[in-house]
Amino acid sequence: MDFSFLHKTTSILILALISFLFLLFQSSNASIHTYDNNPFRDVGNSALLPGGSEGLAASLDGSRSFIRFENVTFWRTKAAADEHSEMEHSTGLVQVVIFEAADRNNIGGSAYGGQRSICCTPDLAKLEGCKQGEVIRMPSATDINWPIVLNVQFSGNYLSTKMDNVDVPITKTGMYNLFFIACDPKLKGLVMSGKTIWKNPNGYLPGRMAPLMNFYVYMSLAYVVLSVIWFIQYVRYWKDILQLQHCITAVITLGLFEMILWFSEYANFNNTGIRPVVITTWVVTVGAVRKSLTRLLILCVSMGYGVVRPTLGGLTSKVLLLGATYFLASELLDITEFVGTISDISGRARLFLVLPVAFLDAFLILWIFTSLSKTLEQLQAKRSSIKLDIYRKFSNALAVTVIASVIWIAYEILSMSDGRVLGSLLLSGTFLPLPCYVLFAICGPHLRTPKGTPTRRKWEKNMMKKLSL
Repeated sequence: MDFSFLHKTTSILILALISFLFLLFQSSNASIHTYDNNPFRDVGNSALLPGGSEGLAASLDGSRSFIRFENVTFWRTKAAADEHSEMEHSTGLVQVVIFEAADRNNIGGSAYGGQRSICCTPDLAKLEGCKQGEVIRMPSATDINWPIVLNVQFSGNYLSTKMDNVDVPITKTGMYNLFFIACDPKLKGLVMSGKTIWKNPNGYLPGRMAPLMNFYVYMSLAYVVLSVIWFIQYVRYWKDILQLQHCITAVITLGLFEMILWFSEYANFNNTGIRPVVITTWVVTVGAVRKSLTRLLILCVSMGYGVVRPTLGGLTSKVLLLGATYFLASELLDITEFVGTISDISGRARLFLVLPVAFLDAFLILWIFTSLSKTLEQLQAKRSSIKLDIYRKFSNALAVTVIASVIWIAYEILSMSDGRVLGSLLLSGTFLPLPCYVLFAICGPHLRTPKGTPTRRKWEKNMMKKLSL
């Protein structure tokens, strides 16, 4: 295998990580969406500002699940304000549009099958009956009151206008989107300040994140059980512990630590609405270290390290280089996905950063199964039936994990494109136990070690002689 690409990739990722962290720590983030003179951008025949996108669960009375607008203020340019007199009433319209992902086609329209427009044009006014200069809205098939459109008017020649503080109750579970839209071309250069609060019935966590808080409790318990079983054996055979078993201990410890940190981070986020950048960065760093070590551990086990070979020999540097590269790629991706993230929608940066991780995972899978095949051949040639059976079970566990991962990725893409929040919520909790499942598969064969130092030393000496031949 050619490893030259790893050196270049590692250098690029180090520079990207340093630059990204420098920009990241200059800002603070919260679950409350804040806007500080955010500019509108031209989209088709409208000026548009995305306000957020989150999964929200319904509450029966609508009082515990809502989108709240506080101190939302729009500012237009002085040139736009000077076109009107002080005595005029409605001198500019900004519309606040809230819709569920399933109703995204209910906003906007097209005349004669042409380009889709957000704002009503003269032709669309004749065809659709919409009001020219306003957002095109068609009632939802499930609730005629949705999508929600709130109007905010400028008066006279004032530079700013403030939206009334209002709560929009959520009575249906779904993925909701918020946009601020201006159809008046004279409002070019519009900016907005203020905040919106998106609240689920049980706290501030967005829809996709909410189930994960309880999930991390169960994962912590699973790691506690595994830790107790492993450490009993670890202490019992302390004098005969192999280097590989020290690595397994480190991965289990990091896994338990990571699950506890994630639960604490989500609990704080849910209760306060604040997601501190520094704390989340530490959590994702621990996770990136754990994921990198787990993959290297799987690779080493697949190579037969500690079973058919006492050392990795010349492959050690290549394995470490791959681990370092994977850590950097995973760290960048997780920082982008989790640090300061409050919406349920992924940006273009994440789509770009997921490619190196996906490529490295594919490379690792290829190397793991190639090494595993060679190890199985060695064990079969030596007629080591017990070890051969263990490695076959380990191979099956890996195959199940890879297949499950592919199915999860495909279904998540489908559920996100359809805006199906419930499906994505379930899958967010389904995929995460897979690394733990593989870790259990690794620990199984290593819970028993040679009973006695002489036995182990004799085995190591025999292996070294065979490898030197």
